[in-house]
Parts: sequence; structure tokens; C-alpha cells
Amino acid sequence: MVSTLTWVLAGVLLYTLVAMALRAQGKIPEYIRVQGPITTIHTKRGRAFLNWLASPRRFWRAWGNFGVGIALVVMIGMFVTVLLAGIRSFSQPEATPVRNPQNVLVIPGVNDFLPMSAAPEIVFGLVAGLIVHEGGHGLLCRVEDIDIDSMGLALFAFIPIGAFVEPSEESRNRANRGAQTRMFAAGVTNNFAITLVAFLLLFGPIIGSISVVSGVPVGKTFPGSAAGASGIEGGDVITSVDGQPVANASELDSVLVNTTDRTVTVERQDAPAVTVNRTLMITRAVPGVLDGRPGETGVNISGATPPTITAVNGTAVYTEQGFADAIQNRSLVTVSTTAGNATFPVGAYVTRASAGDPLDEAGAPTNGTPIVITQFGETRVTDTATLQTALAQHDAGDEVTVEAYVLQGERAQPATYNVSLVQDPDGEGAYLGVFLQGGTSGLAVNDFGIDIYPAEGFLGLLGGGSGPLGGLTDGSFVRQVFAVLLLPFISVLDPNFSYNFAGFVPEVVGFYTVEGPLAALGGGVFTLANVTFWTAWINLQLGMFNLVPAFPLDGGHILRTSTEAVISRLPIEGGRRLTTAVTISISLVMLAGLFLMIFGPGLLAST
Repeated sequence: MVSTLTWVLAGVLLYTLVAMALRAQGKIPEYIRVQGPITTIHTKRGRAFLNWLASPRRFWRAWGNFGVGIALVVMIGMFVTVLLAGIRSFSQPEATPVRNPQNVLVIPGVNDFLPMSAAPEIVFGLVAGLIVHEGGHGLLCRVEDIDIDSMGLALFAFIPIGAFVEPSEESRNRANRGAQTRMFAAGVTNNFAITLVAFLLLFGPIIGSISVVSGVPVGKTFPGSAAGASGIEGGDVITSVDGQPVANASELDSVLVNTTDRTVTVERQDAPAVTVNRTLMITRAVPGVLDGRPGETGVNISGATPPTITAVNGTAVYTEQGFADAIQNRSLVTVSTTAGNATFPVGAYVTRASAGDPLDEAGAPTNGTPIVITQFGETRVTDTATLQTALAQHDAGDEVTVEAYVLQGERAQPATYNVSLVQDPDGEGAYLGVFLQGGTSGLAVNDFGIDIYPAEGFLGLLGGGSGPLGGLTDGSFVRQVFAVLLLPFISVLDPNFSYNFAGFVPEVVGFYTVEGPLAALGGGVFTLANVTFWTAWINLQLGMFNLVPAFPLDGGHILRTSTEAVISRLPIEGGRRLTTAVTISISLVMLAGLFLMIFGPGLLAST
């Protein structure tokens, strides 16, 4: 199947060929210029408005000086960031979705993290950013008496990628270094200003008017799951099970655990009730655990549909509680599934014991050989949670007998360790010195089959639930700004999130409700939230990227004027040549760093 990016590139190539042919025939107006796939539309309109707007020159020069200070600080940060990212591409060349070249483009549908459902808000944020950026350059041109040859719009083929102000080269060269620096910094200063305004609105009254609905938000159902078979799907909100209301995920788990019946009735918000016939699916398994002993088929977990456990030691099981009951008094169990059967030890899966710590001192392997702890003192350990609970009930200095199985070879080998616990170096209580994998022997099972959307977690990162002014009242502004930068691709960075946040798009808006100061706007609050979210995100990205100290970006021009200002004060000859050498060297390093950031992982990982 042809990818979206391939279609876009084909369209760009076709556009370029047609545009160049029309230009060769003289059929394109003079105010439209074509250079390969780049098209610029030029106009001289708007200069009178800029002249009027530039009349309070003292104010705008003060604004420009303020922006220069911010720009210099951010430039240093971007230099370090790009340099370290380029170096990291050599030491850790793993390709990740975030660093995929197509994800550099702010184009919904092409960028994997920018869905088409958010396209209107993304385009608005991009257009607003380009207007204030180039408008800032044009305004400071007139403030500093720099003539403007033309203004206009730049397109990559048929895709708008920027606006521009084209100062007169001769007039700009006549201006002093301070005037030029203020002019070059004005664009990013305006981007940061609109970012701040958007954040204040988003974190304040807008998010303060949004809350999570009561119920369990369903992000998706697992293939072949009981919930999926019953008709439950992504976007649903589960409100009760067998007549018992559930306000959140923990309440849903509690009801399902305490309901022994295999079949349950599930009610949903704005959807008919359905009957779910529960089956026990394996949703995650550590490699090797389900391979089986000699004479067993092992369980194949590589299929498109996760395997379903049908019996434990010959006893049929359908629910998580039934599975827990079946394994409680057995350290070795045989499970039968729809994809084979396997016998394995049941307990807490230890990926490795830490060298020099209690379990290692007691004789456990530390060479990467995994073990499964089945007994900790008087406590039967069936999963990681029971081991952690048992450990919390002991103190440093306690002597504990640990029973386990070493997973080496075709058969798990039983082992007993007499452990002397020590003080936890990261907190209070006892410490065993192990790296654990969650679940039962590294397995995760689910008898319902839904993946819960983290609606409350996303709203919390945006400052929701803090009263009518949202996150502006709890002192977490900087944390929220950082969160907004990461939210569109947070699932790649944080395993606790299985979804990315693209705003309150139609797929998830049903998980939230409007109340508080802006309740009268109804669903319009979600539109405001999306507009401010993407306007802030895009303008912050535009400002930072343009301050990479490399030509032709604004940061490259500011680097040149700043370097000239410093070198002109030094008692040396050949200042112009030294300025050129410094700026070109830094620009080349930055361009190489950007290239490695974008293309390095793919190129180096394939060699």
C-alpha cells in the first residue's frame, strides 16, 4: 500500500514540473516566483499599515531589545541541544518514530503525530505563527528605517510553509548592528509572545472549564477480546457493570474482580447496554516463559489475536479472579490456551539480581539469567505486586528465606536463598536488590479486553481540576509548558501512556464535559482548547527552531551581528574575516547536527 508521504512527494514533483514549464512559457505573473518546488507570492501592499503601526518607535525598540535578550539565551540552548542530539545519533543511532524524517513536517496526515482531525487548529496555529513572525520583521524594519522591497507568502508546492518580509538589502546594510539584530529577533519574539498568551488562556479559564466525565473511557478494545465481541468500541464510556456504577478504572476493576459470573451486563454513556461473555486473554508475556517444557507445544503469542487461556491445570478459567484462585497454591502450573500449552513457575519475574545486593549475596545469578520468586518468607508470591507488598512488611536486617525458580535451559530449576535484607537506598524500608517485570511471571492477563484512555491523566498534565483558573493557581506553569511540548508524542517517551494527545479531537471529546466559567459556550470550549493548544505548540516550536544559530535562520543572522559586535571591540585586525569564519563554522556544525538529528538514526541504524 502506498504511503501518504509517497503521494505527497509525487504531488510535489508533479507541481514542480508543471510550474517550471509554465514559467518557461511566460504564463506565470511577475509577482509569483517559482524556484523548484518553492513558490513565493510577492506584494507591496501593507507597508502603509506597518508605517502607522511603527509610530511609537521607542516602545518597539524596547520590545526589540527585550526580544534580543531572550533570543540570545534560547540560541545558546538550541546550540547545545542540536550539538548533543547530533552526537547522540552516533552513540545511540536507534531510529524512533519521533525522529522519522516525515515527522519533521508540520503536516497533518503526513506527520504520524498530527491527525487529520486536528488539521483546522494546526493550520490556524501555523498561519498565526507565520503572520506574527514575519509581521515582527516587517514592523521592526519600519521602526529602524529599513526599506521593504516586498512581502508575501511562501509555499512548498501547494502547501503554505511561511510568510516573508523582504527588506531592501542596501537599506538593511546601512542600518547599525543593533537595529539589524532587533529586526532579526522580532519574529521569534512575537512567536514567544503569542505562545505565552495561548498558554495563559489554555491553562487558565479554558482548562478550568473542562472535566472528565464519570465513567471509564474506552480508548480501544483488544482484537478478539470479550468486550470487542460484545460491541464495545473506542470512544465508549462505561458507566456501570451489572447495575453497579463505575466512575473510573479502579472501580471497574473492583467490580469485575468481585463478580464471579462469567457473563456481565455493561451499560455505556449514550449507547445501548451490552452483554459481555468474559474470556481470559494474555495481553503481554516475557519471552521464554511460555515456551513450554519438553513434550509441550508452548504458547505462540506472535499472532494478530492474543491467545486466550482456557484452563489452568485442567480446570476451566474465564476470569482474572478465577486465574488468581487457580494459581494461588501451586508454584508450577500448566496453562492451556487457544495457541498451545505450557508449564511454568508462578511468581514475581526478576529480570536480574543487582550485583552486590542481598539476593546476589545469597547466591542468585547476576549474569542476566532471570528467576521467578514463588515464596518470600511466609508469603506465597503469585505476582510482582504480592512480592512488593511482602517486602514492605519487613525491615532492614531481617533474615528471609526466598524460594524461586531459575529460568535456565529447558526446565526451570528450583532454588532457595537465605537473604539478609538491607536498607532501601532510595527510601525507607527493606531492599532486596532485584529488577522486576510486572504481572504474574511476566504475564499480563485481561478478562474484559479494553484499553482505557488516560483522559484524567492528560487533563491533569494540562492543569485541569484546579478550580476556575486551571493550572494558573498551582505554580506548575513551567511543567505544563513542557508537558504540552511532549503530549503529541508522549506514548513514545513514556510507557505509562499508550496514547498521544492531539487535543480534544472528535475521537476523545466524549470523555470530557464542560462546566465552570465558560460552560455557556458548550462544545465551543473544546474548540478554544484545541486552538490555543496547537497555537502555543506550533509557535513555541517555530520560535525555537528559528533560533538555531545557522543560516538562513534568524539565529544565523543574530549570530553574525552579535559576533561582529564582540569582535569589533577586540584589538585585532581582520575582524570581518574572523566574523565570517566564526559564523560559517558554527552554522556548518548546526546544519550537520540538524541533518544527523533528522536523518542520522535511519542512516546509521541501517549500517
